Amino acid sequence: MLEARDMAVRRGGRVVFAGLSLTLRPGEALVLTGANGAGKSSLLRLLAGLLPAAAGELLWEGAPALADAPAHAARLRYLGHADAVKPALTLAENLAFWSRRWGGDIGAALAAADLAPLADLPARLLSAGQRRRLALARLALAPAPLWLLDEPTVGLDAASIGRLGGLLAAHRGAGGMVVVATHVALPLPQARGLDLGAAAPPESEDWPA
Repeated sequence: MLEARDMAVRRGGRVVFAGLSLTLRPGEALVLTGANGAGKSSLLRLLAGLLPAAAGELLWEGAPALADAPAHAARLRYLGHADAVKPALTLAENLAFWSRRWGGDIGAALAAADLAPLADLPARLLSAGQRRRLALARLALAPAPLWLLDEPTVGLDAASIGRLGGLLAAHRGAGGMVVVATHVALPLPQARGLDLGAAAPPESEDWPA
């Protein structure tokens, strides 16, 4: 179980959100909403341990999640705005890099993203949508309890969004958890929503530096 208690984030001298709490249990999904700048990406980075909190605590199974940063990194998959694809490597070689860290079946991961026929193609030749699918193939490579996804549908067509829905369903069915920021409706039945705008402090609030 992942739990955040009274979290706050400050970026560039501005409090992005404060007093934010959430709980995520196995099989659950949480969809982050809010205007641009409300803190959706900041919250995902905070949950991934990539951004320090200005206040609050992050817990995993009731214990401080970041007390062992490598262990926390191992239990999650984070997909940000960048695809994190090496253009000079083939699709299979890109996934082989992550497979050396996590294990997993490269062929099955490529098939899950409908990229198997392109396995030996240099990634520099991919379209924007294909690069995004290659990034998503990392999710299928090896299991991790927590997926943190920032606008995962960027560049995807309807068929690819459907395949992503299948990945999400399989992950949740195995007890996995998902936190996703998206401006596009995703096939995530029974997902809860969190409006980051509601966690933004008033402009005039005297919040500690």
